[in-house]
Amino acid sequence: MTALSEVQARKIIGAISDAAERWRDADFPVRVRATQRIAERTGYSIPVVEYALDRLFFSIDRASIEAVIAGELGEIAVLDGFRARAGRTDAWARPIGSVCVISSRTTIGVALPAALFALCAKCDVLVKDREDSLIVSFFETLREELPEFEQAARAEPWSSQDDAAPALRAFDAVAAFGRAETLATIRAALPPEARFIGFGSRASAGFVSRESLSGADAAAEIARGAARDIVLYETEGCLSLHVLFVEDGGVVSVAAFSQTLHDEITRANIEFPRGEHASERFAQGAHTRALAAFRNASSQSALSEPPPFLPRLAHAIPVGNPADALDYLRRHGIALEGFAVADSRPDVIDMAVSAGAVRITRFGELQNPPLTGEHGGRPRIAEFVRWIDKTF
Repeated sequence: MTALSEVQARKIIGAISDAAERWRDADFPVRVRATQRIAERTGYSIPVVEYALDRLFFSIDRASIEAVIAGELGEIAVLDGFRARAGRTDAWARPIGSVCVISSRTTIGVALPAALFALCAKCDVLVKDREDSLIVSFFETLREELPEFEQAARAEPWSSQDDAAPALRAFDAVAAFGRAETLATIRAALPPEARFIGFGSRASAGFVSRESLSGADAAAEIARGAARDIVLYETEGCLSLHVLFVEDGGVVSVAAFSQTLHDEITRANIEFPRGEHASERFAQGAHTRALAAFRNASSQSALSEPPPFLPRLAHAIPVGNPADALDYLRRHGIALEGFAVADSRPDVIDMAVSAGAVRITRFGELQNPPLTGEHGGRPRIAEFVRWIDKTF
């Protein structure tokens, strides 16, 4: 039995929601201290960290958690031992057991939703936290809301410099975020019967259709959203806008849109200043920026170059149609998480799906994923339960 096995699911959900609500307050003392530590670890500026924490904790609420559970398991009550009537006839969900969640080096708080849904599944959870101790701090708040979390929710630091995987053979499931080689090392450290839930590195892209470039105001609105998607988190996260396609033939030309995008990035840099690490790397992009105008002048030259993957930098790549964009993504082997669009033109949406995008949204919303979405194309809670068939 796990520490939460006898606690009602709605009580667990309520405690998580209440703890997250306390963290939505930027002046909450525990959050203030965590904000400073995160800025020191990541090198991101304070406004960027504040934005990340707002997006994280405002997404965690009772309604969203219950919607995920109901959507994936059939009904909330199944977690309390009732039979599931939707999707799994005469089956019960039981916690998979002990779960380890290994945090990402870059994305702020990415491990928290996985840990919280494992707790909702009544698992015992250990998070390998980063040096800023964000999860450690949140779990302290969680225990204040519900004492049973004292044994169920634990977190301990795991240095970004640790190349070897931590001892993992005692866990029934491990969820990990990181590069392919890191995930391979972690998977090799698990016993064969353990469930491995890996989230590898991905990128995000966007497509501006010719119809959406109907005038200067429309172009500026799209560029404003794209600029935010680019500058947040120094373009390091899987939901950062790394590749931006702009279709030829709009009222606003690709070159004109590129200039508008440059202007909007300049403005976004004021709202979300560059952090320490990005300032050090900013010079690396100087030569790339100097070539941007040349590349934009020729679809062929732009399409032949891979994305720069540099802080606050994404070129407007001219394309003739969505097929050109799909060919680019496949040729350069870009695994997608998010895809931003300026409108819902069917062939653009079909292209994004064919390219493997997990989430499709409008420009400016890439970095604001809902809790109800599937991170990395994987379910939120279903992988933390075992289904037990009951026939009597």
